[in-house]
Amino acid sequence: MGSVSNASLSPLPSVDRDVAARLRDALLGASFTADGLLDLLGAPAYAALARSETVPALRATRGDTPLETFVRLFLLQQPVPHARVADVLPVDACLESGWLVRAGGDEVAATVDVRPYGGPDGEDWFIVSDLGCAVGGAGGIGSRDEGVVLGVGGASTTLAGITVRTPVSAALDLGTGSGIQALHAARHATRVTATDLNPRALHITALTLALSGAPEADLRQGSLFEPLRADETFDLIVSNPPFVISPGARLTYRDGGMGGDDLCRSLVQGAGERLNAGGFAQFLANWQHVEGEDWQDRLRSWVPRGCDAWIVQREVQDVTQYAELWLRDAGDHRADPAEYQARYDAWLEEFESRKVKAVGFGWITLRRTDSDEPSITVEEWPHPVEQPLGDTIRAHFWRLDHLRAHDDAALLAAHYRLAAEVVQEQVGLPGAEDPEHVVLRQNRGMRRATKVDTVGAGFAGVCDGTLSAGRILDAIAQLMGEDPVLLRDRTPAQIRLLVEQGFLDPAE
Repeated sequence: MGSVSNASLSPLPSVDRDVAARLRDALLGASFTADGLLDLLGAPAYAALARSETVPALRATRGDTPLETFVRLFLLQQPVPHARVADVLPVDACLESGWLVRAGGDEVAATVDVRPYGGPDGEDWFIVSDLGCAVGGAGGIGSRDEGVVLGVGGASTTLAGITVRTPVSAALDLGTGSGIQALHAARHATRVTATDLNPRALHITALTLALSGAPEADLRQGSLFEPLRADETFDLIVSNPPFVISPGARLTYRDGGMGGDDLCRSLVQGAGERLNAGGFAQFLANWQHVEGEDWQDRLRSWVPRGCDAWIVQREVQDVTQYAELWLRDAGDHRADPAEYQARYDAWLEEFESRKVKAVGFGWITLRRTDSDEPSITVEEWPHPVEQPLGDTIRAHFWRLDHLRAHDDAALLAAHYRLAAEVVQEQVGLPGAEDPEHVVLRQNRGMRRATKVDTVGAGFAGVCDGTLSAGRILDAIAQLMGEDPVLLRDRTPAQIRLLVEQGFLDPAE
C-alpha cells in the first residue's frame, strides 16, 4: 500500500460533483462494487483486504479488465498505464481535478483510496480515505502522521448498524472522519451537519458524499459541539469519537486529547441540550474501570438531565491488553524495542496514576424525553447480537414508554404479543418428568435468554395480542388450580421484565 507519510501530505482531489459523478458512473459500469469485488477476488483475498493485506488481491488482478484496473488503482495503490485507464474512465478530468496524478513515464496513480461500500438497502457507495488508511487499526497507520483520515473499520460499521434509522429533519455527525455516518444519515435526514477538528477529514467527507451520489452536508471545522450555533438542536446525533484513553494525544484520529475518558464524558453530557424532544444521540465510547468505583455508577453520572439512556458494555480489557492493542495500532511494536518499552511504560504509568484497572468499550444511546423520571439502563452484554440493531434500540425505548405509562393494573389490562423468533428451551436431567427451569431465547436483535417459571412460560406462549394480560393469567390460574387474585399480584414484575428485555411487545 502507499506510504501513509506521503498520503497525509498529498493534495486531495477537488470537490467537483460533476467529475465525481462521471467517475462514479465509470466505477459502477465496471462493477467496482462490494459484490463485484467479492466475485473478482474471491472470499479469501477479499477478507485479506480488510486486514490491509494486499498480496492476494494483487495476484487476483493481473489481467486487464476494467474492474481489475480500478482495483489496482484505487484499492491497491498501484500505478497503471495511462492508456489503460483512459479506456475505462475520464482520465483527463480525473487528472485535472486531482483524483489521479502522473506517476512517471506513461503511468497514473490515485491520490486517495476509494473503497466500495454496500449501503443498507443495496446502495453502491464509495468511502474515500487517505492512501494506506482504508482499514482502521490494521497496520500502524498512525505511526508518523496524525492528520491522516481513515476509512471504514469495525467501529464505523458497528455505529452505523446500531443507529436508529427513522426520517428526521436534522442529523449531526460529530467527528465525521471519512463521512460514513454522514452518508448513512443522508438517507433519512433532511439536513446533515458534519463536524471534525481535522479540515482534511471534512474535505474527504465531501468527496465520499459526492462520489456516492449523496446530497451535500453542512461541513464545519471544530471540536465536539464547538462549531454549532448556541441554539442549534438535532433529531439525531451520532459520533464515533477519538475515544482511545492514552498518555497524551499523539494521534488525532483516535486520541481525544483529554485526560482519561473525559472526552467521551463531555460528549455524552453535552448531547442532552442539543437534542430535540424524542431525539436520539448514539456513541461508541471507552470508559475507565477505576479502583473503588462501580463502573456502572460512573456511566450513570454521565447521562444528561432529561434523557433516557441505554448503555451496553461490549468488551473489557485489562490495562496491559489495552495498551498493547493501541501500541500495535500505531505501529509502535515495529519501532526500536527500547522506544516501544518506554511508550508501554508510559501507558501503564498513566493508568496507575488514575487507579485504572481496566477499560470498557461499548455503546451509549440517549433519548430526549419529557418524562419526570428518566430511565437509565447500564448493562454488560458481550454476547453476539444481530446487526443492524437500530430497530431493536428504537423498540427498547418504545417499550420503556409503555412500561412507564402503565401501573400494574394498566399492565394487566394491556395486550401483548410474543416477539418474533422467540423459542423456549427446557433444561433438566434426561428423563425427568418436569424441567428444572425454562429458558426463553431470542434469535433476533440482542439475542437474549432469560429464565422464567411455568407461569411466565405459559403466559408468553399465549400472548398473540388477542387477550389482555389479566385474562391470560386468570386462565392460567384456573388450569393450575391457583388463586387468580394472588397470581395477578405476583406476576406483573415478570411481565415487566419480559417486556423490558424485548420478549413481549405491547400489541397497541
